[in-house]
Amino acid sequence: MSGESGLSLRDRYALAAALILPVAIAAVLVPFRATLPNTEAALVLVVAVVGVAAFGNRVAGLLAAVGAAAWFDFFLTKPYERFEITHRADVETTILLLVVGAAVTEIAVRGRKTKTLLSVDESYLDALRETSEGVAAGMSTGEVVAIATRHLTKLLELRSCRFERWHFGGLPRMEQDGSVRIGDALWDVERRGMPARPVELMVSAGGGPAGRFVLEFEPRSAPPLAVRQVAVILARQVGATQLHGSSTGV
Repeated sequence: MSGESGLSLRDRYALAAALILPVAIAAVLVPFRATLPNTEAALVLVVAVVGVAAFGNRVAGLLAAVGAAAWFDFFLTKPYERFEITHRADVETTILLLVVGAAVTEIAVRGRKTKTLLSVDESYLDALRETSEGVAAGMSTGEVVAIATRHLTKLLELRSCRFERWHFGGLPRMEQDGSVRIGDALWDVERRGMPARPVELMVSAGGGPAGRFVLEFEPRSAPPLAVRQVAVILARQVGATQLHGSSTGV
C-alpha cells in the first residue's frame, strides 16, 4: 500500500528506523563509553544499519549509515556531545563505519532484488563481522590478515591469495569501488571475467598505500560487483590495524 508520496508503508517504517535507531543505540551506549572500545561500539551501530537496509530500501540504509557515523562521533568520541573528533583512530573508525554501512546497504538491496538476501548477506556479513571483531580485539596485523585472506579466498573463489607488505604496482588493480583496471583502462569483469593475471587489492594505512593482497582467480571467474566491494572493505579493515606488525605472507 502506498501513500501520496509513493512510499510504501514498509519504506516509511524503514526511513523512521533509519532516523531513530542510530541515535537511540548511540545514546544507550553512552554510559559504557569510558570502557567500551569505540570499534566495538561501531560494530553495534553497523548491525543497526544492516537491519534497516535489510528491511527497507537503499535510501533508508544510506540514511542509517550516515546517522550511525554522525551519532557515533557525537556521543562516543572525544570531545563528547560535539560533532568533532580529535583522535586519528576515532576518525578512521568513523569513516570505516560510514563505508561499511554504505556497502552493506548496497549488498542488502542487491541481494533482495535477486531474492537471495539471506544467503548473500550471511556470508558477506560474516566476513565483515569476523574481521572487524579481530581489529576491535587488538589482534596483530598478521592475525587480521589471516582472517581476511581466508574470507577473500572464499568470497572471491580464489585459486590463491597472499599479502605483501609495502609492495604494490605492476598488476591489474581492484579499485576502491570494486572495479578493475589494467593501467588506465577499465576492465569489463561482467563481460570478460577477471584478468588471467593476478590482481592486486590495495591496503592503505595512515592515508597512504602500505601493502596489497595478490589475488589469483580461477579461469573465467567473474565475481559480482557486490562481492568485490566486500573484498575492498576487508582490505580497509586490515589497514585499520595500522600495519605495525611484521610483514606477513599468506
